[in-house]
Amino acid sequence: MSFVIDHSVSALWLLPHSRPTGIGYAESVLDELGRSGAWVPGNWALDTADLVARAECDGLISAARAGAFVELLGRLDIQIDQATSLHALGRTLELARRHGIPAHDAAYLELAVREQLALATLNGALADAAAAAGVELFGSA
Repeated sequence: MSFVIDHSVSALWLLPHSRPTGIGYAESVLDELGRSGAWVPGNWALDTADLVARAECDGLISAARAGAFVELLGRLDIQIDQATSLHALGRTLELARRHGIPAHDAAYLELAVREQLALATLNGALADAAAAAGVELFGSA
């Protein structure tokens, strides 16, 4: 089953000690990704590039670690949604307003709603918004 991966999860693949309580969840998402593939909105690539650049600049990771992470992401079956920006000022904005979440988080929710996919997230506000919108959360049954 394909699903949507939120940046809060994929960030732990690079910086697992930034949120130790989420490591097991992030690893289970990565395992399932290897079996079924996943989707991300168009802003995920920028969110991820920002994370890598900041972590490297702050001395949290080396250039080699950054490169290895980017290489890993390139090998994973992650599909970047090309329609994210088409929905930004419509459905995404509506979801952000309704649930009181930032638009860049609402983009993950919008994709999950539009494609009828589960959402993998460690972001509490986004998880609450997903539940309110009737979106299944990855790992819940």
